Amino acid sequence: MVEDYIGGVRIANIGPGERRKRRVFGLAGLVISVALALALLLGHAAQPWRLALFVPLFAAALGYFQDRDRT
Repeated sequence: MVEDYIGGVRIANIGPGERRKRRVFGLAGLVISVALALALLLGHAAQPWRLALFVPLFAAALGYFQDRDRT
């Protein structure tokens, strides 16, 4: 199977099922981020611990953008 490359053009390479998985992954990352942020704020955790929010927020963004771009 040969595919022609077209520079600057995005071609969707996943179907609706995979898009749904990525959407759910992004939503789960967002829910975990909010829960963790509330726990850190209400638990009066030291500010450096708030850096732990990076991982679930990154996962949320990754899932969202992959779903949006269909990649």
